[in-house]
Amino acid sequence: MILSCTMTRRAKLLSALRRELRISDGLVRRLKPQDAFLVNGESAHTNRVLEPGDVVSVIIRETPPDFPPEDGSLTILYEDDCIIALDKPQGIIVHPTFSRQTGTLANHLLGYYRRSSQDCAVHVLTRLDRDTMGVVIFAKNAWAHWLLMEELDAGRIEKTYEALTVGGPEADCGRIDLPIAKRPNPSLLRYVSPEGKPAQTEYRVLERGPICRLELRPLTGRTHQLRVHCAHEGFPILGDPQYGATIFRGSESRNQEAELPEFAGQQLLAKRICLDQPITGKRICICSKMALEMPLG
Repeated sequence: MILSCTMTRRAKLLSALRRELRISDGLVRRLKPQDAFLVNGESAHTNRVLEPGDVVSVIIRETPPDFPPEDGSLTILYEDDCIIALDKPQGIIVHPTFSRQTGTLANHLLGYYRRSSQDCAVHVLTRLDRDTMGVVIFAKNAWAHWLLMEELDAGRIEKTYEALTVGGPEADCGRIDLPIAKRPNPSLLRYVSPEGKPAQTEYRVLERGPICRLELRPLTGRTHQLRVHCAHEGFPILGDPQYGATIFRGSESRNQEAELPEFAGQQLLAKRICLDQPITGKRICICSKMALEMPLG
């Protein structure tokens, strides 16, 4: 990817990289040995003084991932020069781990890049659990990933989920504001605790019944946040293998899952993500093509 701008002020190249092209200091350090900075088509150092009218270009080359590309089915919801959004099916891991380097969504995405001759990286912006389905967004280069991570940390990327839950909240809409902490090692699970980090989830009831359909909007990004909040409040997500029958408000369990028809898989869907395109700043809303189906019976 090549970023460029025409200067309208007198400044050093390093200042232009930070301000006009919004390149992080970390990325500047990574690009320096690659001779990536050009002024009017010629290689330049970051201390070079620029004049109005000078054209600054930056060549961003990505380091190949350390996992293999694989052929695999992908549902592409949106793609441009900076990002690609995929519809993740239930049961697939988003990115390779130390113990598993194949069979993930990222492997299939890298295979797609190779087939389409795109020299792109695989930077995960939004992660989903193995059993959660829906929209996952990857940045194609380190510049876009850094900008979007800043947007994510600032809460300017809006994520909307749908869930089927066992029972539901009493109010038709509201907010769950409960801190979440990690359980002691070696467990990877989370739970509501005063010692945890702040976590807020907005909810809206879309359908009521023994099984409810909820719209969930995480205002923070804690691990397992939606699953923990719903379970703690007494309406666990249907099919949740970890939190479906273990964490409830008060001493009396409100879990009705044993009385309901069997249903395969965790019923949590990343339905929509809205974000600003890094180059144009245009607001983009990307919606999953998947849907949660109410079980019969």
